[in-house]
Amino acid sequence: MTTVPGIDPRGTHHCETTTLGVLLRHQGVDLSEPMLFGLGRGLSFVYWDSKGMGFPFLGGRVKPFELSRNLAGTLGVELVVRETGSARKGWADVVEAIEGGRPVGLQLDSYYLDYFGSGAKVHFGGHVVAMYGYDDRRAHLVDTEQQGGAVSTGLDSLARARAARGPMTARHRSFTLTAPQDLDLPAPRQSVVSAITGCAHTFLNPPIANLGHRGIEKSGKLVRTWLRRSDDPRRDLPQAALLMEKAGTGGALFRNLYRDFLAESAEFVDSDHLRTGQRLYAEAAALWTEVAALITEAGESGDEQFLVQAGTALLELSRIEREAMEALSRLEG
Repeated sequence: MTTVPGIDPRGTHHCETTTLGVLLRHQGVDLSEPMLFGLGRGLSFVYWDSKGMGFPFLGGRVKPFELSRNLAGTLGVELVVRETGSARKGWADVVEAIEGGRPVGLQLDSYYLDYFGSGAKVHFGGHVVAMYGYDDRRAHLVDTEQQGGAVSTGLDSLARARAARGPMTARHRSFTLTAPQDLDLPAPRQSVVSAITGCAHTFLNPPIANLGHRGIEKSGKLVRTWLRRSDDPRRDLPQAALLMEKAGTGGALFRNLYRDFLAESAEFVDSDHLRTGQRLYAEAAALWTEVAALITEAGESGDEQFLVQAGTALLELSRIEREAMEALSRLEG
């Protein structure tokens, strides 16, 4: 068996920040999950629906792997990404990293992983794990606390997961991080301010109406129609709410993580604008959890009134988050 020593499979919520934490801690860089998420400018919003989808999707983060690229840029660490159409070359890339004494991040489709329970068996090509070892039968990984933390999967299942094609998949993508010896941590003021203002600018200026605060406002209008949009509301609405609260989001569609990032940032940045943003995101996080509960209730009861209430709350959330990001955009480095 070949393994990288000194791996810390800390309990975390989101797959990409879990993996980034493993790779950075192995480099001597120890940041909290909210700090990783915030410095990676991970917060976003998307209302996603199309003719080919069975039901709309509410997303609260940037697209897969964008967080990793953002974080590397913010921290000044080297991100080396390898992608290939060849399964053989993709495996050789992983072996090279592990035999070189470092864990490696993998983007893959979680559907094929052995340890995902039957209730979690849905195709998601944007899943990210850290791999730190292997033997002749199994790969040894770190996933979120919800999925078991330090886990293993068969090499065949790993190969299928990495070779999968479809929405959000990558071509046998693997990546490593290397931190410079003089990296200033845990988080210099300039990096925190840059990450916060960059995220705020993107959120406040979405290119289309499905994104950012405009997307939340749009969802507030469309969510009222969800009982009619679904062939099976008792299945689809609770599932949508579950994805908001439990599917690696840290709760409240990633708003809990961002609230905690802003609170931790106050250790480095003394600003009324930051305090305003943190207060508003604490308010938003609680309201997102309420929205998820209302959507669940609507699906289970078939009563559209719960969706009307959810829609009203989403319109309020659009205002709250816009005001929060407007305050945060005024931070100065």
